Amino acid sequence: MNKVNLEDYEKNPRIRGRSIVTDALWQIVQFVFVSSFQPSSAIRILLLRLFGAKVGKGVVIKPFVKIKFPWKLAVGDHTWIGESAWIDNLDQVVIGSNCCLSQDCYICTGTHNWKSPAFSLETAPVQIGDAAWLCARSVVVPGVNVGEGAVLTINSVATHDLDAWMIYSGNPAQAIKKRTISPSE
Repeated sequence: MNKVNLEDYEKNPRIRGRSIVTDALWQIVQFVFVSSFQPSSAIRILLLRLFGAKVGKGVVIKPFVKIKFPWKLAVGDHTWIGESAWIDNLDQVVIGSNCCLSQDCYICTGTHNWKSPAFSLETAPVQIGDAAWLCARSVVVPGVNVGEGAVLTINSVATHDLDAWMIYSGNPAQAIKKRTISPSE
């Protein structure tokens, strides 16, 4: 007989990677300074670093960004993270250099096992290669690696690894053409 019993769900406090006090403090700091209207990217970056994120130089983080656990985040140099982007990193998220995460994009590292009667949590890391672009409202699911220079177009969902220097579109995202960079004029 098929039966789901959420009462049997086993919470794993180790998923946090830090104490509940550190997590609670982060939630307050995030609400007031990071996922807020305050305009300073420098303040966001300073606070993320204080909570253990590895953030490179020249990074821009816009208002209303949400980050679950900064101690599970690494961001390379000169990367932009747009308004209301959500990095739901129950597992490690590594974002390369010169990337653009446009507004409202969502990086997810956790899901539930729908076969489990207790709806058990499963996590997998996400890696975004250098020069990749996650367009507005795009979604990257747990365990996906976005290749160097890859583009995930607006409202698209990456359910599998994206090859380097390819443009992907749709749900699930499919390769539509090669990405080429033209020399500056």
